[in-house]
Amino acid sequence: MVYIDCPFCNPSEEDIVLKNELCYARFDKYPVNKGHMLIIPFRHFDNYFDTIKEEKLAILELIDKTKEFLDREYKPDGYNIGVNVGKPAGQTIMHVHIHIIPRYKGDIEDPTGGVRGIIPERRIYR
Repeated sequence: MVYIDCPFCNPSEEDIVLKNELCYARFDKYPVNKGHMLIIPFRHFDNYFDTIKEEKLAILELIDKTKEFLDREYKPDGYNIGVNVGKPAGQTIMHVHIHIIPRYKGDIEDPTGGVRGIIPERRIYR
């Protein structure tokens, strides 16, 4: 089912950078870093844990293809991959999407803790 108000349900061909049968990749409109992309299933649902097996495999395939694309186009030094599930976790668009965030040496002073930085006082754990 396609939802008219969902910004991910009706992608334009110009928004789609990569795709397969079940999902597509596009640039994030509010990027954390240069090259920040989203992997989005075509089917509308909000919770990653409701992803069917075929969608999980399609997402993983597209994560790998997106990395190849970003390596070629942006040459990042690392990556963060993440998904927000539910409003308490920071999800603002209720259509599941996976963030692929390229990381570059020096983009923050101390990257220790990576995704643990979602709760800043718990990021550094040494």
